[in-house]
Amino acid sequence: MKQLRFEQMDTEELWALHLRVLQALDEKLSAEKAVLEQRLKQLRERSAARAPGASEVRKYPAVLPKYRNPSDPSETWSGRGKTPRWIMAALASGGKLGDYKI
Repeated sequence: MKQLRFEQMDTEELWALHLRVLQALDEKLSAEKAVLEQRLKQLRERSAARAPGASEVRKYPAVLPKYRNPSDPSETWSGRGKTPRWIMAALASGGKLGDYKI
């Protein structure tokens, strides 16, 4: 590629070069976009063919509670996730986890 000397080019030559560069970029980006859209289409088709309705989130069965608060029976805990405050308070006051088992 020949070396261009931008300092020696007048405004019209620079503007023409600018337009050529924009056109070349537009063509390359359009070609790249077409390739990526084709790949995305193929991936969507493959995904749809594998399992219909696969885009839905898989629902896990509800986990039954294992522990109940004796002072408020509506408060239960399955033993998963963050420990509820009532369990933490009960354990801090000397209780055992087994005491609250359902």
